[in-house]
Parts: sequence; C-alpha cells; structure tokens
Amino acid sequence: MKSFLTLGPLLFNWDIKKIREFYFKIADEAPIECVYLGEIVCSKRAPFLEPVLQELTERLKQAGKEVIYSTSVLIESDKELENSRTRVQAWANGLVEANDMAAIHFLLGKPHCIGPYINVYNEEALLYLTEQGAIRVTLPFELPQTSIAALSQAQNRANLELQVFGRQPLAISARCAHARAYGLHKHNCQLICGQDLDGMAVLTLNQQPFLVVNGLQTLSYTYCNLIRELTELQNLGVSYFRLSPHHTHMVEVAHVFRNVLDQKYEGEEGYRRLQALLPEASFSNGFYKSEAGYVNRGKG
Repeated sequence: MKSFLTLGPLLFNWDIKKIREFYFKIADEAPIECVYLGEIVCSKRAPFLEPVLQELTERLKQAGKEVIYSTSVLIESDKELENSRTRVQAWANGLVEANDMAAIHFLLGKPHCIGPYINVYNEEALLYLTEQGAIRVTLPFELPQTSIAALSQAQNRANLELQVFGRQPLAISARCAHARAYGLHKHNCQLICGQDLDGMAVLTLNQQPFLVVNGLQTLSYTYCNLIRELTELQNLGVSYFRLSPHHTHMVEVAHVFRNVLDQKYEGEEGYRRLQALLPEASFSNGFYKSEAGYVNRGKG
C-alpha cells in the first residue's frame, strides 16, 4: 500500500506574506502529496486568507500537489453557516474536508473527506460517513492504537489518515481566551493571535508550559510525534500521514517523515533527526500509546 504525506490546514494566524512564502516553499521543496487549505479556527481570519487561496491552489497544483479545502470547525451563527455553504459550493470542482456536521450535510452524496474534528470513534460511525460519500477519513487526534486498528479493519471504502506531527487540538470554544489574555474582547480582538506564530503558551502555577492557546482553540503544548510508529501504522492500514504546519523547518520535517515512510532509515533515526531540527520542542505520543504522553527530548 502506498503511503502519502499530507499537510493539514494552517491553524495559526500568520500574515499573508508569510503564508504565501510558506506554501510556495512547500510547493517547490516539500515531498508532500496533498495540502489542505482554509481557515478552520476563526471566521474573523477567513477574509484575509480567501483572496490568496486561488493563487496558493494554483501554485501547489502546478507542483503536483493535491489541494483540498478544509471547512470551519465551529459554526456559531447563521451567517457563518451560510458562509460554510457558499465555500463548499465554490469548491465544487475539488475535494472538501468537512470539519463539522453542517459541512457534511452540504456534501451529502458527493466525494469528500472527513476531518479529525468529526467524532469517528467506532466502526458504525465510519460506515455511516463512507455511505454518505466520504472517501478519506482523518481519525480524531485522541484515538489509541487499538481503536485505529479496529477502524482500519472495519473500513472498506475510505482511506484513513492520521496526524503524526504537530501540536494537537484539544478543544475549541465560542470564547477567545487569546484575546482575553491580552485584555481584549472577542469582538474587538484586533487579531491579536497573530502575535504568537505557534500559539500562546499557557503555564501552570509552577511555570511549566502545558497548553497552547490559539484564538478560540486550545492545543497541546507538546508536539505529537509518531515517527517511531510510522511502520506500525502502515501495517495497520493507515495510508495518509498528516503533518500540521508550524513556524519551523517544515520542509525538512517533511523530508524526515518521507524517508521513514519510504524505509530509507528507521523511525529511531528519524526521531533523532527531528530532535536536531526542533531543539526547542517537546514530543509526545500518549494518545496513541494510551498512556501519559509527555516525552521530553525523547526520554520516557
């Protein structure tokens, strides 16, 4: 079975110049087969991204990448619901990744993808979604190895995808803790989240970082890193492996994952190379292992 490397939607609020430079570099240099585009966290950011979506799409497709549009995770108003419908319709000639049930409703009967924010926790849910037209399902972040194995055995229509690198979304809220931390109201946030390129760290009373706030979203502080588990995941039947974009050496990260997927070197070697590329990062694999997952610099 062929293994595909994908790049999930950008979760953070970067300025347009940085976004263009990032995706142009991905197009030209990264061994990634599929790129997801779209603002999925906060509707206030979307108008700034949409003017360059077509340009990014064309550049990525010219480089041989598949491009999939990702929909919002949280819809809070009738206006946002209508915007979701409009965006799905505008992307009629390409695949759409649905991240909430409204988008799934708009896509019924059409080939589409299911994002990791949809609760696909059992075989019945997976079967239902594939019967509605889903051809690829990205499994929820928190699933352990045993659940992934069971879903892989049960699926017979959709390819399975899993995030294997990057901070993992834990929650999303109608309130914006990011704005609140800067003394601002959500409706006058001034897009302050753009000051924190990989999110704002949240500290414990002992001054230990344990979460990251990204606008409406709460993420893990540690980076999910399943490079040592890639071979096992391939054997389980997972065929798409997702990297989440961060303000770091993403092209080099992609090359490391590609080389392990292609068995040019083993997962342990890949892990060491990622440590060297991201000396400031702490990695974790606790969801996958179904145990406490804080792995500091590869120990534990």
